[in-house]
Amino acid sequence: MKNTYVTGYLPLAAILLFSLSFALFTQGLAVSLFKQVGLYTGLLEMFTETELKLAMTIALMMLFFFIISGLKVIANTLNELSLLFFSKDTEGELLRVVRSGSIIFFLGGLLSLISFSSIKGILIIFALTAIGYFVYFVYKTSKNLSPANLIGLIAFQIVSWSTLVVLLALVGMKLYNGVLGGLPL
Repeated sequence: MKNTYVTGYLPLAAILLFSLSFALFTQGLAVSLFKQVGLYTGLLEMFTETELKLAMTIALMMLFFFIISGLKVIANTLNELSLLFFSKDTEGELLRVVRSGSIIFFLGGLLSLISFSSIKGILIIFALTAIGYFVYFVYKTSKNLSPANLIGLIAFQIVSWSTLVVLLALVGMKLYNGVLGGLPL
């Protein structure tokens, strides 16, 4: 059975798994922070401990779901743009070929659940999964691209993602400095 839609649910499952891993880690941080500032006992008067942790996990999972879904939309757009610029495929055959690579992210999501207590572990697994998918994407598309087009595709992806990361870092630093500058010290 060679149906192209068999792996259609894997991106959603991978996003849910990574979101759960990040949410579980962040929920642990939030609980310890709430305990330090004395808010946790007040919350326990309204909710049981299980209800509170479950509500926090679901809310954080939704937040991370939105973030990772946004990254997936950006990744799909960059993949299709790179194929538009550097491939002669007009029928979308290359997209069909790389679609099964979503299993890489699904397996990475499963592995991230093992490491949910360590943010370094989750981030390393996420980064290795993304790099693994990128290698898979390049390998599968390389058969239909000339060497010059392949170099262009790789350079386009690297420059695009690097630009996005640098811009986010600059915005984050600007926000951080703005918050620190506004604090009365």
